[in-house]
Amino acid sequence: MRVLGIETSCDETGIAVYDDEAGLLSNQLYSQIKLHADYGGVVPELAARDHVRNTVPLIQKALKETDMHLQHKIDAVAYTAGPGLVSALLVGATIGRALAFAWKVPAIPVHHMEGHLLTPMLEKEPPEFPFVVLLVSGGHTQLLSATGIGKYILLGESIDDAAGEAFDKTANLLGLDYPGGSMLSKIAQQGITGRFTFPRPMIDRPGLDFSFAGLKTFAAKTIRENADDAQTLADIARAFEDALVDTLMIKCKRALEQTGLKRLVVAGGVSANFKLRECISRMMQERSSKVFYARPEFCTDNGAMIAYAGMARLKGGARGELAINVRPRWPLEELPAI
Repeated sequence: MRVLGIETSCDETGIAVYDDEAGLLSNQLYSQIKLHADYGGVVPELAARDHVRNTVPLIQKALKETDMHLQHKIDAVAYTAGPGLVSALLVGATIGRALAFAWKVPAIPVHHMEGHLLTPMLEKEPPEFPFVVLLVSGGHTQLLSATGIGKYILLGESIDDAAGEAFDKTANLLGLDYPGGSMLSKIAQQGITGRFTFPRPMIDRPGLDFSFAGLKTFAAKTIRENADDAQTLADIARAFEDALVDTLMIKCKRALEQTGLKRLVVAGGVSANFKLRECISRMMQERSSKVFYARPEFCTDNGAMIAYAGMARLKGGARGELAINVRPRWPLEELPAI
């Protein structure tokens, strides 16, 4: 079976074709970073208009790449139904639902974060259930236990800024262009460890929730009082990244101890961060446990994760209604198990 996946939840248009036997056949991606850079963040209306311009051409390109010119070679169309920007979600959902109707195949609404959660399944050595999941991106920071597809229990989440959001906002304070999270990590490599010490928020209290707004505020104060040369900025970036990564690692360790599980999946845009991977991999090795990531190009939003999640849901009997419904807010725990 083959599933066409459509991802339009925010500022990247992703289209992919996934075959349950041959694997990923095509993966097309268009990023809107340049479009939103002048505004310092995503402008929803501009994002939606850009999805309108690019979704159908990318679908055509994906089908041409896989030599599928006839609609009967696609067995289902999966599209991101939430969470995300409502105007952007509606573009992919409308196109996906229309194609499914025209081709007389099932339409599969997919949860964006479940797509991220399942992305490591695309690798040569996929994780086996059960495992702990750290979902860490610009919009979400969550710890969950996963015992199967759709069988998720929320263990903890950010009560304010997500980790990726804190990265980008602190990068902006450092004078870096949007989105600056990856650039912050790059200049942090030149920073001197220990010159500045940032707090590790909420590690001194029980539970698995996160809070990064205070860390961002601490960074703003440090930058305002000390930022007078490039080396100082690099040292501040290093201290910020170390604090955020340490916090994520400590909470992952707690989640593993609390659940008794031996496998950890780290997914979402921030999971591509080299420092995070290095620290968590070392922690898991010390625990004689295993951590799983997606390859870096699959950490950010992409169509491959939607196509794969759609295939899993299709095999579980999922079918979307004819009506087009999107959910800007959509708790993972509300998903049906398959």
